[in-house]
Amino acid sequence: MLAAIGLDRRQEAAYRALVAAGAAELPDLARRLSLPEADTERVLRRLEQQGLVAQSSSRAGRWVAAPPGVALGALLIQQRHELEQAELASALLAEEYRAEAAEPAVHDLVEVVTGADAVAHRFHQLQLGATTEVCALVTGKPIAVSGMENGSEERAALRGVAYRVVVERDVLSLPSGIVELSAALSRDEQCRVVDRVPTKLVVADAALAMVPLTGRGAEPAALVVHGSGLLESLTGLFEAVWRDAMPLRLGEGGIDESTGPVPDATDLGILSLLLAGLTDASVAKQLDLGLRTVQRRVKGLMELTGVSTRLQLGWHAYERGWVARAPR
Repeated sequence: MLAAIGLDRRQEAAYRALVAAGAAELPDLARRLSLPEADTERVLRRLEQQGLVAQSSSRAGRWVAAPPGVALGALLIQQRHELEQAELASALLAEEYRAEAAEPAVHDLVEVVTGADAVAHRFHQLQLGATTEVCALVTGKPIAVSGMENGSEERAALRGVAYRVVVERDVLSLPSGIVELSAALSRDEQCRVVDRVPTKLVVADAALAMVPLTGRGAEPAALVVHGSGLLESLTGLFEAVWRDAMPLRLGEGGIDESTGPVPDATDLGILSLLLAGLTDASVAKQLDLGLRTVQRRVKGLMELTGVSTRLQLGWHAYERGWVARAPR
């Protein structure tokens, strides 16, 4: 947690141990940290330079922790000042760039990124730099970053960045597909499903997009597109796919209960996956339910809505707002 102010894992552990103990001698602290005494002393010397610990004046070889409110407060103030200076430098560089290139050349509007590590790095940068919204078309075959590795998505969502994601139906059949989508929906991200997406695509703030360049078996590569007619076309492609996609709901939030009894979270998950095109057997597998349990719950939903066919059940689900293309 203290990495943001320049402490590594060992330094933070040593400072926390001293705060908890109040004071400790080097051998005792080394045992607490499970480190050699030489390494522990180097850590303490570094903390001493940062004003977080000090050697006891009354007892040689004894180390004491500086009060966190004072010591950490000073580091935070310094960090804020450095960030303000970096922000100012960034603004000046941006102004200089605009002055030198008010009309960017055509070759500056696209950027070719080659190699798995470079593609993954640029993909994370795209999300971490977003301020309002990230839109994505997702397939079940990642080029360089899998869904489970995309920690940038969670960090951006926590900053208030909105996400709209369209996934291929095959993603729902992946071992981690439902887990990842449930996590995304729990962060209030909007997810929809289609049979096939035309291409992988990520668009950040309608100002920057990323699409793959190479197919299966070739070295991963991607095209990063800046503001241009091509970017507008890619944004329009996403919006077209989004309009035709089926909403995915794996929870019960946002349902208007004034219209009558509503399904529980499991029923909604079953209904959403069925409307996305999965079979009863596939739904049972993805939600870790028995096939008969799924069929029994579907029958219960039909009884709840007073219908006799699954087609009617889907229609009633939309009418009652259980599944909707846009929030009601």
